[in-house]
Amino acid sequence: MKPQSLEMITKLVGFDTVSRNSNLELIHYVRDYLAGHGVQSQLIANREGTKANLFATVGPQVEGGIVLSGHTDVVPVDGQPWDTDPFQVVEKDGRLHGRGTCDMKSFSAIGLAAVPDMLARNIRRPVHFALSYDEEIGCVGAPSLIERLSIEAARPSAVIIGEPTSMRPIVAHKGIAALRTTVIGHEAHSSQVQDGVSAVTIAARLIAYIDDMMARNKAEADLSSPFVPPYTTLHVGTVEGGTALNIIARKCSFVWDIRALPGDNWRAYLERFEAYADTLLRDMRAVAPETSITTEVFADAPPLQDQGGAAQEIACRLSGCQCGGVVPYAAEGGQYQEKGYSTVLCGPGSIDNAHKPNEYIEISQVQACEAFMEKLIDQLAA
Repeated sequence: MKPQSLEMITKLVGFDTVSRNSNLELIHYVRDYLAGHGVQSQLIANREGTKANLFATVGPQVEGGIVLSGHTDVVPVDGQPWDTDPFQVVEKDGRLHGRGTCDMKSFSAIGLAAVPDMLARNIRRPVHFALSYDEEIGCVGAPSLIERLSIEAARPSAVIIGEPTSMRPIVAHKGIAALRTTVIGHEAHSSQVQDGVSAVTIAARLIAYIDDMMARNKAEADLSSPFVPPYTTLHVGTVEGGTALNIIARKCSFVWDIRALPGDNWRAYLERFEAYADTLLRDMRAVAPETSITTEVFADAPPLQDQGGAAQEIACRLSGCQCGGVVPYAAEGGQYQEKGYSTVLCGPGSIDNAHKPNEYIEISQVQACEAFMEKLIDQLAA
């Protein structure tokens, strides 16, 4: 493992960029680092100005370059039994521990650490760095970044997304739709259930219906599918509702996701869900007309489809691995693909080690990614 790679991984992991927080400190650090090498960055902020994407080009503004895409946010550490500070890299037994070492700051760090080599080799085709915010809550930041790429950059040959794939090129992933359902009931004393409408009870029925839809998918799954599990999944992540034991709950909300297989339409599940919600709402309003059930979609990232192309060919050649793998998680691959970019996932680390306490990446994976970058630079300098 190169010292400059370790230094950059340590630096990026040290920024607490859990999705609920700002990522600007990390983004500004990367901007200043690149500026120190004479590379200018463009920042694309969110509406509130609290987060930003970063887009930068190393090398000439010509077609045929490579986009290295990665997200800057990480999942929370709340309630997880970490043995060390999650935001400090700890090297132990051939591994680097820390939140984001695996998912997925190491990929971006290794690429950034290689910038001096890219410049020294005077690469003839560019490397475009595309760092996004809020991937972990539904690939929220990537669309504005991709839009800027399409306007500002000469057409690249390929997009390589550095999600943890153990450096195996991945040609397809599921999509994700993130939704929030809010139930408004009618408060009453819990001894007078005939006068109230419990938002918690209604939410529980809706959650059970979501699980029933997934159970049907499981029962009807095509077992020849390469995805694990081989069906579209539906999952409720958080639930909030109620005021006190003896008050019939007025409000309850829950956040859920639909991870659709390529070719499956997630909106069909939402339509079934809303049809069922309407049946519950009729009974609710018979008791209290002001009750309601509303669902908002706050993120929608399409699946990545296996379409072949330059990205797969390049990633397979540089990694030395056969293409063809698929993953059940979502990334921004489908968003790039919808805009006409040849896209593949290929990054260091295993998804098995992501989102867990004591998250880690094997040093051997860091080294494999370093070798990948060296070959990429050789190709772009040729």
